[in-house]
Amino acid sequence: MYIRKCQNKDIADTSEFYDKIVKYLDEGTNYPRWIYKVYPSEESVKAMVKEESQYVCIVDEKISGAFVLNDKPQGCYWKANWSKEIDDGSYMVLQTLAIDPSMQRQGLASDMIDFCIDKAKSEGYEAIRIDVILDNYPAKKLFEKSGFKYVGDVDLELDIGNNPYFSLYELNL
Repeated sequence: MYIRKCQNKDIADTSEFYDKIVKYLDEGTNYPRWIYKVYPSEESVKAMVKEESQYVCIVDEKISGAFVLNDKPQGCYWKANWSKEIDDGSYMVLQTLAIDPSMQRQGLASDMIDFCIDKAKSEGYEAIRIDVILDNYPAKKLFEKSGFKYVGDVDLELDIGNNPYFSLYELNL
């Protein structure tokens, strides 16, 4: 298993990976409320590759996980009751974390989160922050297990359908 930045040559495969995840979620419970071909999508992957913040996790030469890690919060993060006042650009934001369903419960998500923590520390960031759909209980459990602290539910004013409120988590480094 290794993690690396997604490159232009990976856009199609990464987009297909996310499409596969959304189809899987739609067959059960779509906790993150992702929408097939809308988000995450080829367009969002392209944008994040261009920004150099889309990552892939490779296992046995195939994409088995993906996430976005950058220092650009989306929405009104300033509304949260963070435990520590940190300027934008001084913390990282983890988004769109996904694991191949066949690889779940094998520690891959925790390994990806550990990668993010190590990267944030090595680059001098003060924290990692995350926003999660209110009823995305599997993600909440994963982040809490990884040491993230719940700071509250906030309307991030993202204008995403009927999902105005998100649960926010932080890990101060």
